[in-house]
Amino acid sequence: MSNIPADLRYAKSHEWVKLAADGTALVGITDYAQNSLGDITFVQLPKVGAALKAGETFGVVESVKAASDVYAPVAGTVLEVNQALDANPEKVNASPYADGWMLKLQVADAAAVAALLDAAGYAAVIG
Repeated sequence: MSNIPADLRYAKSHEWVKLAADGTALVGITDYAQNSLGDITFVQLPKVGAALKAGETFGVVESVKAASDVYAPVAGTVLEVNQALDANPEKVNASPYADGWMLKLQVADAAAVAALLDAAGYAAVIG
């Protein structure tokens, strides 16, 4: 059974979003996604300052099984990327909701975050 924290929002494409009070948000891939991929060997992330549209590919995660695109769950501007993943991509496997976060966004519309799936909705998606 996957870990699905109740305080996050989720995209059907298996990314999570944690919205802060200042309108910024952390984004990563879910526990379900990292389990499905297996041991992650490489993470490609966008440049700081990149403007992302909701649903747009922002990076690639490579594992021993496959390479998978990662999608922006909401629109926003990249404020920071998790540079620790360059040297330690396995952090996504070990801690997908904390040390394995991928990017920090200035969210274009906080209401778009609220429109994402809650934990129960995401649990229903992954069965």
